[in-house]
Amino acid sequence: MISEFYVNKKKLISKQEWQQNILDIKNSVKEELTNKDDARQAIINELLRAVIERAPGQRFGILFSGGIDSSLIALLCKRAGKDFACYNLGFQDELSKKPEDAEYAELAATKLALDLRTGMLDLRQAEDLIRKTAKILGPGLNNVVNVGVGAVVIGCIEMAKKDGIKYFFSGLGSEEIFAGYQRHKLAQDKQAECWNGLLNMYERDLLRDFAIASYEKISLLTPFLDKSLIASAMKIPAALKINSSGSKLILRQAAAELRLPEEIALRGKKAAQYGSRLDRAIDKLARKNSFKYKKDYLSSLN
Repeated sequence: MISEFYVNKKKLISKQEWQQNILDIKNSVKEELTNKDDARQAIINELLRAVIERAPGQRFGILFSGGIDSSLIALLCKRAGKDFACYNLGFQDELSKKPEDAEYAELAATKLALDLRTGMLDLRQAEDLIRKTAKILGPGLNNVVNVGVGAVVIGCIEMAKKDGIKYFFSGLGSEEIFAGYQRHKLAQDKQAECWNGLLNMYERDLLRDFAIASYEKISLLTPFLDKSLIASAMKIPAALKINSSGSKLILRQAAAELRLPEEIALRGKKAAQYGSRLDRAIDKLARKNSFKYKKDYLSSLN
């Protein structure tokens, strides 16, 4: 089992060290993988290695949305005979529809014969979790996105800790290396936008996720942030990753070759706070407490 390169002696490396690591990977990329078949096979090989090298020798969890990233991780772990469970969390009260992530997680779990544990929060339970998340993150990281995403992660971790699980796979990084965001579509230089996204992940994602992992005393496993996988993905030209009709194209093609069900492989990006409807819970709680803006409600919790 390998350690993530952004962790050193159980501490998150500095922003400067993170960015230098990304620039070192960038400088190591000397050629392009322009052949679609070669690119697809390279991604399959690197992702399989990155997942299996990280799998611990004990039961572990997968933060599971039913999207392509978490489903691919689960598929590869299942084929390797690993012992794991998938965890999904959502918000639904009497006025809300079922969260999209919960629906897709159930679909993927059925298709792939996975052990899925789903937690569904009402507004009171969501309020307790959101308050806890805001306090764990602290004023410096307490914003609408971080709390919305972080609450999902914390809720899943706390379900899994009751099962004795301390290691969790996450799909973090996939959107950046495979051009999965709307900003990649809008960018003139889409490959440069991928690199910029990687450089900016430290403040946008790693500080939040590491604060949660440290508080919960668990380890997050992030195969899409494997150095060699990043390098291979960034050898692939943007035209093979994204166009006007879709994003993460080469990863979806790799998923199809691995026989991930089509409806899962082709599912579009849904940010965790929206797919779980935790953002909707934050909005309801803000209005319930007479705040016009979600950010002001969250600020009142610190």
